[in-house]
Amino acid sequence: MIIEVKEVSKSYDGKKVLDNFSLHIESEHSYIITGDSGAGKTTLLRLILGLEKPDEGKVGLLGDYKYPYIVSGTVFQEDRLVESLDAVTNCTMVSKKIFRETVTEELLKLLSEEDIRKPVRDLDEGKRRLVCIARACCIPNDVLIMDEPFKGMDEKTRQKAISFVRDKQGSGPLVIATGYTEGLEFGRIIELKTEG
Repeated sequence: MIIEVKEVSKSYDGKKVLDNFSLHIESEHSYIITGDSGAGKTTLLRLILGLEKPDEGKVGLLGDYKYPYIVSGTVFQEDRLVESLDAVTNCTMVSKKIFRETVTEELLKLLSEEDIRKPVRDLDEGKRRLVCIARACCIPNDVLIMDEPFKGMDEKTRQKAISFVRDKQGSGPLVIATGYTEGLEFGRIIELKTEG
């Protein structure tokens, strides 16, 4: 599978965030999108996901792909968790194809038994991000797309999370947007430049 980002430009309020940007995202490859704040990392992910449309250029699927869309396991920049529910419920509620037993097993690779049973509002930022990562990886998906998935984590937790994501990537592509690339050298580093 190839997701083609072809000569894409996007502006907000007259400020160009992406300018004639192209990228081929292929199966079994990892892409680390980096750059300063405002360089267009989140915008690029939103364009790939189809949540926004480019002003110019196009984003689409290439090759013999039977469906007109992709299923993405996604970590958004914000957590998008239901605060009053525990980690297991937050992960299972996004798809009918996810089972509590499977999710529990996966979450225990990242968090303690106690942490996965308490409301997510009681978890610190790093642990909340671990829940978001597990949720994205548990969804049957064609591609993993993650926006700042490791924020709020200490180095040990970050390395554990990176290993988990790489293990769950399978044969699909992985796209991570982050300002901090330490430990992500396995992927192709693509630096976006801030305009002006």
